[in-house]
Amino acid sequence: MNVLVLNGSPSGENSITLYTVKYIERQFPDCTFEVLHVGQRIKSIEKDFSKAKEAIERADLLLFCYPVYTFLVPAQLHRFVELIKESGMDLTKKYATQISTSKHFYDVTAHRFLQDNCDDLGLRCVRGLSADMDDLLCERGQKEALSFFRHVLWSMEHGYAEPRLSRAPGNFVPAQPTEASVSVPVSGDKTVAIVASFDPKAGGVLQTMIDRFRALLPYQTRLVNLEEFPFAGGCLGCFHCAADGTCVYKDGFDRYLRENIQSADAIVYAYTIKDHSMGYRFKLYDDRQFCNGHRTVTMGKPVGYLVDGPLDEEPNLRMLMEARAEVGRNYLSGIATDQADPDGEMKQLADNLVYAVENDYQQPKNFYGVGGLKIFRDLIYQMQGLMRADHRFYREHGFYEDFPQKHKGRIAAMYLVGSLMKNKKLQQKIGGKMTEGMVMPYQKVLEKTPKQ
Repeated sequence: MNVLVLNGSPSGENSITLYTVKYIERQFPDCTFEVLHVGQRIKSIEKDFSKAKEAIERADLLLFCYPVYTFLVPAQLHRFVELIKESGMDLTKKYATQISTSKHFYDVTAHRFLQDNCDDLGLRCVRGLSADMDDLLCERGQKEALSFFRHVLWSMEHGYAEPRLSRAPGNFVPAQPTEASVSVPVSGDKTVAIVASFDPKAGGVLQTMIDRFRALLPYQTRLVNLEEFPFAGGCLGCFHCAADGTCVYKDGFDRYLRENIQSADAIVYAYTIKDHSMGYRFKLYDDRQFCNGHRTVTMGKPVGYLVDGPLDEEPNLRMLMEARAEVGRNYLSGIATDQADPDGEMKQLADNLVYAVENDYQQPKNFYGVGGLKIFRDLIYQMQGLMRADHRFYREHGFYEDFPQKHKGRIAAMYLVGSLMKNKKLQQKIGGKMTEGMVMPYQKVLEKTPKQ
């Protein structure tokens, strides 16, 4: 069987994920593995897709191999997926699966993105392997890698594949937003950065939505079109920026980001749905924000979205947008689409955004934010010697307040209660009153709070 490894890491042969593939290759001599370094060579592949096409045509199984970058696959692999689609290849009889490495920070959205696109291409998908970066260094991780690939071969032998997770792309007809007839007068010195990706010469629904939304805001707005920035390339994962936040590229993006986007009082992202995502240009932008390291430098600033396309058919994309806000500690003011009532949704988004800015409103974090940040908190604490700027930021902003766990008094009390509950007579006596004891601290809060 011919396996084509589509290595999405910009590190090429030095990819940790690729070493998992190499480990698998040594254990399955009956399979032929061919590696295409799409992450490292995306510029040349864009110029000439023919060799990549030939390699895909030879393969029985496409094995996507990548590190997780900012909720999804690296921008370079994202672009390669676009190129496959643009080629018009017939892949309906081929299989696909994926291997990713990360610290399990939103690996689910990365895997779902890739499977949705494989579904579009007619590929038969087998569920992938999401590995921790250190898994291959231990016996358990090695066993899981081999077990995963055996399951892939077994699935192919029996003709089994994962069911399609989303509907096939249909003929979506947007509800046209009206042109702004009445503009809200600009007042105060607040600024909203609208970060978009569109062709200004083409016009279209998204530009109309942006124009309408700008007219609804009482603030100055700054339109940042990512199509106009001369990106030198996607994030290389080289950690050159770990010490002082300076990117190895000399295209000036780190300065541009801080001066034109992060300096605003609120940020709104505007895009057209493409390939189940915000598009390649936005992915490039997201990855290059790693010049901030793992620091939530815009926390406290509200964000919002203007979306052109059938968002109700993209649950993974909606989850990703909420997660970006939650992890960044930004209040998600709303998502306005061009589906049912674009004008009403944009008005609500604008009003929510203004309220959040004027009242410094912060919404308590849910699982997306709490869980995601704790993954990075553990990582930065362990790697503080390398990621010094991240460590300093986390310490100054209280991210380590409950880590490492130091609640010695509470732990001791729980040991005492646990020991007492081993006594059956005592357990019968107080067991039913456990919940009463649990709410006592909350009762004291109410007693101290006067009624208004």
